[in-house]
Amino acid sequence: MVLGAATAGFSQAKKPTLMVVPSDVWCNTNGYMKVYDDQGTKVKIPDYKRAFQENNDLLAVISKVNGMMAERGFPLKNMESVIKTLESERAEDAVLTSKSGAGVSESPMDKLKKTAKADIIIQLTWDVLKTGPKKSVRFTMQGLDAYTDKEVATAGGTGNPSFSAETAVLLEEAVADKVDNFNAGLQRHFDDLFANGREIIIRIKKFDSWKNDLETEYGGKELNVVIEDWVRANSLKGRFSNSDATESMMLFEQVRIPLYDANGNAIDARGFARGLQKFLAAAPYAIVNKLTAKGLGQAVIVLGEK
Repeated sequence: MVLGAATAGFSQAKKPTLMVVPSDVWCNTNGYMKVYDDQGTKVKIPDYKRAFQENNDLLAVISKVNGMMAERGFPLKNMESVIKTLESERAEDAVLTSKSGAGVSESPMDKLKKTAKADIIIQLTWDVLKTGPKKSVRFTMQGLDAYTDKEVATAGGTGNPSFSAETAVLLEEAVADKVDNFNAGLQRHFDDLFANGREIIIRIKKFDSWKNDLETEYGGKELNVVIEDWVRANSLKGRFSNSDATESMMLFEQVRIPLYDANGNAIDARGFARGLQKFLAAAPYAIVNKLTAKGLGQAVIVLGEK
C-alpha cells in the first residue's frame, strides 16, 4: 500500500515544461550564425530561423527528442512554433539593439525563453561519425534551468555504428539508454524548485536625473532598507542574497520565488518585480520607475523616470 501510494504520488507529480534547442556549437559548426556589430565588437548569435528552414536533420532530430520526452510524460514546447510566434511579433527586430538607461539587449535565446515560458531548455549538440559503411551519432544533451542557465542534468555519448542513414534514428539509438537518467535529473531539479522556489536576479538602479538615491530616507528608513525588507517579505521563505549595494544600485541574486501564482500561471522575474515596482510607485514613496527584463530570470528597476 505504501509503495502504491508513493508510485501514485510520483505519477501525479507536476513535470517541468521543456524546450529542445540546437546548441550554439552546433549552429556555429553548421553555419547558422548571424554577426552583429555591437558598439564595435563583432557578436555571433544563432540564426535559428534559417537553421529550421534549411536543415532537414535539425527538424527531424528535435522532433525525435521531443517524442522521447513526451513518451515519458514531460510536456514540451515546440521550438519551431515558438520561432514563428516571435516572427509574427517581429521580436527579432530588436536583437542586440542598445538602449539608454535600463534598456537591456536580449539574445535570441532570451526571447525564445520569454515566449516559450519553458522551465528547462535542453541544449542539444550532435555530429555524425562514419566507420566504413556504418554511421553513429556522438551527442551531448544539457538540461539548463531557463531562469538561471545553470546546468541541472547532462547526458552524452556515442551510439553503436549502424547501417541506418537517418540521423534522427541514429540519435535515438544513442540516447535511448541514457534518457531516463537524464530525465530523473530534470525531475529532481524541478522538485527542488517546487519546494524551494525558482531563482531570479533583481537589479535596482537610478537615473542620473533623479535627485534622490538609495540612501535617501523615507519615514526614517533608508530606501535600500525599504527595498530589502520588501524582497525579504515577498521572496519564498525569505531566501535571497543581497550581493551588492551602493547609493546608486542594488543587486539581489538567488531570489527564490514561487513557480506559479494563485491562478496556476508561471511567475517570471518581471512578474515578481512588478510587485516591487508598484510598491515603490505608491504612497508614501511615490517614486516613478521603469521596469525591464532580460529573459525569464532577470529584472531591472530603474528609479526616477519611466
